[in-house]
Amino acid sequence: MPRLTEQPSFHRHLETKSVEEITALINQEDQKVALAIQAALPQVNALITKVVDKLKTGGRMFYLGAGSGGRLSVLDALELPTTYGIQKGIVNVILAGGIPRLAEAPEEKEDEVETGWLELLQNKINDKDIVIGISASGTTPFVVGALTRCREHGITTACIVSNPDSPIAALADLPVEVITGPEFITGSTRMKCGTAQKMLFDMISTTTMIQLGRVKDNKMVNVVLINDKITDRAVKMLMEMTGMDDYDAAKQLLLKNGSVQAAIDSIDLNGFSLPPNSIL
Repeated sequence: MPRLTEQPSFHRHLETKSVEEITALINQEDQKVALAIQAALPQVNALITKVVDKLKTGGRMFYLGAGSGGRLSVLDALELPTTYGIQKGIVNVILAGGIPRLAEAPEEKEDEVETGWLELLQNKINDKDIVIGISASGTTPFVVGALTRCREHGITTACIVSNPDSPIAALADLPVEVITGPEFITGSTRMKCGTAQKMLFDMISTTTMIQLGRVKDNKMVNVVLINDKITDRAVKMLMEMTGMDDYDAAKQLLLKNGSVQAAIDSIDLNGFSLPPNSIL
């Protein structure tokens, strides 16, 4: 298979260039990422549709990866319970080397063929779930081994990859191939590939949460009130959405119910009439 991610950079003699020249060239390369994702949107849409279906019927989503892509998936999954108020364990990450060692970046663990599958078994993986393999090259043994086992056991598989015709795409029921081309620094897939992965994680998780009803209008109405900043944001959100003009009353209603959505539901349940400027 062609490994475009390992091909020589289009840019030579970087050590001779100024800061301004280097940043301009990196920016030029980064602009290619969004276009590569645009070309893959049909694949992305099919993946998200399947994820939503799995989660609506009691299944779970597992990101499975190594290196930069695996670590980026951890960041995405960690924020979802707070941002959207979903139960922990619905979106999960199986990371080569383990999440506790994320900061150590134990890259040698990506060569372990069976470990990913064993960790999925520890999480009681089953055919209600979906596993999304993440590998810029599409050849990472940790990912290939786990997806192979998933296919053998009838578990829905997907992948995010930056090379065409890769082994993990062949193992995926729902491949997402975002072909970003050679990196600015030859082989440094933390750059364009990493940017593409981060954009895709945002797209997958955000669209999924909207489809699951965790967003109203354009607002995170199920955000968990974990600190003063978020609580203040939620109070103002509640005031805007209901037309309430008393901050303290809105805050009391919010804290009593635990979230903006629950506060709005309590208004509906109790038959309160909302002000005429309500956007509900």
